[in-house]
Amino acid sequence: MRILLINGNTTAFVTETAAAEARRVASPGTEIVAVTGRKGARIVGTRFENALAQREMVALAAAHSEGVDAVLIAVSYDTALPALRELLTVPVVGITEAALLTAHLVGGRIGLVTLGARIQPVYRELVASYGLDRRVCGWRTIDSLAAYAPGDTSAIDARLAAVCNELVEQEMAEVVCLLGTVMAGAPRRLQSLVPVPVLEGIATGVGHAEQLVRLALPKATTGSYALPGPRDLSGVEPEILALLQRQSGS
Repeated sequence: MRILLINGNTTAFVTETAAAEARRVASPGTEIVAVTGRKGARIVGTRFENALAQREMVALAAAHSEGVDAVLIAVSYDTALPALRELLTVPVVGITEAALLTAHLVGGRIGLVTLGARIQPVYRELVASYGLDRRVCGWRTIDSLAAYAPGDTSAIDARLAAVCNELVEQEMAEVVCLLGTVMAGAPRRLQSLVPVPVLEGIATGVGHAEQLVRLALPKATTGSYALPGPRDLSGVEPEILALLQRQSGS
């Protein structure tokens, strides 16, 4: 099984962090193919940057999805998830979607931790779009870029553990999700310091992707997630056009 991990940020460190955790949790025989955004923001942190990342995610998927069994969207806003589910014939999983759905199976009250206050409304809208906002008992935000730099993680881990415990003690959270691609691997470092399960989207996303591949569900042939078919497009990346041509058999 091959899973394509797409990071729409242009920071290779984020891709490497996510890919390392994906490979750690993947089943024997599962290969993780990781790619990094070529255009756009180093770290997507605004609505505008997320809009730029959507097109780059589609282009990267078109360029690298041939021969893979599933795609994992390694941007925590689940950037371009509906579009890629329409465009591709393989399962597509968003990491925040995966973390939330796993948390839904683990505890009743979900606490969420994000990096950056400005972008929290986007996360709130995303959670609501999945119909899980009523399960969220509280939010905490850390305004720091420390997680995006290689090196010692002890300082950021201490802050993450503190806000996780705040969610448990003040909001009665029964499970905590760390939202952000760069959170990959953090639950393993924090779990002994927090009395409820701590999740993030890369580890949970790999598991969901593998399960969907094994289920071998068919691609929808009608409705909004059916293949788009031939379209009248201009100014579009050649890899996207090539994918559409392959799908139409032309």
